[in-house]
Amino acid sequence: MARVQQQTNQDEGRSMIDVTGVKVFSATKAKERELLGELITDWIRSHPEHEIVDKIVTQSSDSEFHCLTITLFYKHNAKQS
Repeated sequence: MARVQQQTNQDEGRSMIDVTGVKVFSATKAKERELLGELITDWIRSHPEHEIVDKIVTQSSDSEFHCLTITLFYKHNAKQS
């Protein structure tokens, strides 16, 4: 089982959350970036057994390319099985 560090707002310390999987969505073309939200929503709806516990949104670019990456961390929800 993987563990991810997560910032806590209460004590500015670090806590650990349990995750059983990671799903990465990435797009570099403008049209792909426009559709990324729908793609993620479809994936979440088709995997009700996964509970999203954290996410990271990353943008990177150079003079020619702009990449948007959304990383979802999830755990298997036994109640949905």
